[in-house]
Amino acid sequence: MARFTLPRDLYYGKGSIDTLKTLKGKKAIVVVGGGSMKRFGFLDKVCANLKEAGMEVRLFEGVEPDPSVETVMKGAAAMREFEPDWIVSIGGGSPIDAAKAMWVFYEYPETSFEAILQPFSFPELRQKAKFLAIPSTSGTATEVTAFSVITDYQKGVKYPLADFNITPDVAIVDPDLAETMPKTLTAHTGMDALTHAIEAYVSTMNSPFTDPLALKAISMVFDYLPASYKGDSSAREQMHYAQCLAGMAFSNALLGIVHSMAHKTGAAFSTGHIPHGCANAIYLPYVIQYNAGFMEAKKRYVEIARSVGIDGASDDEIVAALCAKIDRYNVELSIPKTLKDFGINEAEFLEKLPTIAELAVGDACTGSNPRPITPAQMAELLKCCYYGTKVNF
Repeated sequence: MARFTLPRDLYYGKGSIDTLKTLKGKKAIVVVGGGSMKRFGFLDKVCANLKEAGMEVRLFEGVEPDPSVETVMKGAAAMREFEPDWIVSIGGGSPIDAAKAMWVFYEYPETSFEAILQPFSFPELRQKAKFLAIPSTSGTATEVTAFSVITDYQKGVKYPLADFNITPDVAIVDPDLAETMPKTLTAHTGMDALTHAIEAYVSTMNSPFTDPLALKAISMVFDYLPASYKGDSSAREQMHYAQCLAGMAFSNALLGIVHSMAHKTGAAFSTGHIPHGCANAIYLPYVIQYNAGFMEAKKRYVEIARSVGIDGASDDEIVAALCAKIDRYNVELSIPKTLKDFGINEAEFLEKLPTIAELAVGDACTGSNPRPITPAQMAELLKCCYYGTKVNF
């Protein structure tokens, strides 16, 4: 038996943030990141709408990019003190991911972070609160997924948390919020969405329910991301919907080793943090080359390529053309081709490589990758991503 889970309600379109006025409840805590949502007036609008719905409102502000275990625990403590019946999070993936994890420790203060690292091991939520998410970026799709990524900075590791329990009850996908994204963030989040959809389509957990969502998202990203990057308002709106479709696909089909690698390298190097979407964009063509060594995966990549108008004399030629198309998008979006180009120090990379490879193989996303991988193979794959060499194993 398989499962397909999405939020009960999804509101979309310009101005859909006003749906908050119809929410039923007594208390809402609003979890938010830096100052952009406040600066552009969206945070005030959220609070005003919730108050119009008759709720007492409290803020938990300052969730950092790549939220930490410490921030999660502070937020959970604030929730236990306030006792909300709605958790509302607005912003990029970071505040929404953090709020999801806070939700667990609000309802189950006796549990530990280590206890929820095993995928799909969460206690039953909604004992005290429901969850509503409002994304401001067009990439993570955490507003519709069963995932949250939390960083342990002491260990330099990102932990992908996974459980259908943390799928939000309500998602509001209002493209007005995406208008505020700077160009670099638009590029990184857009390629994150593309990676989500491609990995979902080739995942061992793909299904007739996830495949159409993934293919539609891939087509929309290729159609709209360049114009969105340049600031086109209509393209921004379509990208906001595309990333949501990709999220619906991967939340149920799961992901693969592009994400395993990104999770374990993002915070690993002293010479520079690698933004998640940027890491995915760098790794994606190399992982496609690796996975295409497995016949079933190659077939799925060919289906993706043909769905966006790519053809060729052989399957190998078609897969190579798909990788080339992704490479061209990365160039257009000013994303480096390799980790070396990104600026990661070579000596540090080689020193940490065995540990990173081991951790990446053990990542929760590796299990649904279409081709198995060993730590030794992962190390070689990461070397290809560092030096820009072709994957031929």
